[in-house]
Amino acid sequence: MLINLSELFPVEGKSKEYTVSLDMDLFHGPDAGYKITHKEPVSLVITNEGNKVLHVTGCAGFTLVMPCARCLEPVEVPFKLELDQKLDMNQTEEERLEALDEQFYLKGYNLDVDQLVGNELTLNLPMRVLCSDDCKGICNRCGTNLNRGTCDCAGKSLDPRMSVIQDIFKQLKEV
Repeated sequence: MLINLSELFPVEGKSKEYTVSLDMDLFHGPDAGYKITHKEPVSLVITNEGNKVLHVTGCAGFTLVMPCARCLEPVEVPFKLELDQKLDMNQTEEERLEALDEQFYLKGYNLDVDQLVGNELTLNLPMRVLCSDDCKGICNRCGTNLNRGTCDCAGKSLDPRMSVIQDIFKQLKEV
């Protein structure tokens, strides 16, 4: 969803509220794409602070489906993002790049709400997602989800070259 910002420029101190829906159904994160299952309308307040400087505040709420870090089962993760950005419309794209203030959500005088929310979400993604605190994960040999059942891999012998390391672990457990 694009919002045209030029209507706010004529009057300093002018503020306008927007309620827009997110158009994206899939969030492309740094390492994978995540499906959006639930999304609330994004509410924004954009204020002209003078000299073509705009202050954007608002909130966005939605739910992503992310894989569990241990068993890879899908987990619904709710997000409630608070948005707070200053937009200096006097700067050119080159000046923004030079200042390391890349604002991909600005396209001329248009604000791309999906890109703004996506940038904020990238900063707020969790390091790991777990389906539960006591998730057992998957077997590293056969791939069985250990939360659903067991496998026979634990009793099988390891690579004979690793027997020395296995002996060290057994000695540590006895202490």
